[in-house]
Amino acid sequence: MTVDRQPLLTEQLRLLKQRTGLSLAALASVTPFSKSTWHRYLNGDQLPPRAAVEALATLAHTDPRALLSLWDAAAREQRSRPAPPPPQAPVPPVPAVSSVSSVPPVRPRRLRAPARALVALAAMATTVAVTAGATDVLDHTAASCRGNGCQGALPSSETCARDARTESVVNRARQVVLLRYSPSCATVWSEVRTRVGGSREISIRAGQDELSAEYPGDRSDGYSSPMLAASDPRGAQACAEVGGKPVCTGTAR
Repeated sequence: MTVDRQPLLTEQLRLLKQRTGLSLAALASVTPFSKSTWHRYLNGDQLPPRAAVEALATLAHTDPRALLSLWDAAAREQRSRPAPPPPQAPVPPVPAVSSVSSVPPVRPRRLRAPARALVALAAMATTVAVTAGATDVLDHTAASCRGNGCQGALPSSETCARDARTESVVNRARQVVLLRYSPSCATVWSEVRTRVGGSREISIRAGQDELSAEYPGDRSDGYSSPMLAASDPRGAQACAEVGGKPVCTGTAR
């Protein structure tokens, strides 16, 4: 019988969290992951990135090697599972047409926007995008990590920013945020450029996956989300909330 490693990993992470004595808010303040993100990891709703496992082990003064072996097994299991088929809209039955009544026209249903939109501002003026032609000749082996190996890390600690390009942009007064994609690292993340101080939460989404970072400091304190593994930027969305004002970029296509 095959053993699902993710519940085992989740149980070990909960024990480590208890050992640290830190609340979720305290964990968010000393790691790049937000309170809501830690909640998902410790409830087993989402497999945490390798960097989150290492961070929690360090805070609990525990050798991370056994946990990382368990994480590797859980990540392999997750990658081996077949992706669920995309949901398909049900086909409405075709009503019979009688000789005495006509079929009313079918009106398209308007899709509702998400209930909560977070802010993402993108700065094309301060970012040099790498052209598609230049991307084709990049040496992917030069990247310090790739895909799942980068997930959860901040782009400032890796070499992924060298070929990063801006995929989507949104501008707001005194704030700019961008959705960034690195072909060599196969990751996406969001970046914020702001002249406004105060707390901010910066997040990146792709499908059901989301990573975020919270920064309480001044204008120069923290400007990017953790990286999310993505072989393709399509479907990714950068969001941020700065000074209590949320906004998101459009979804990359």
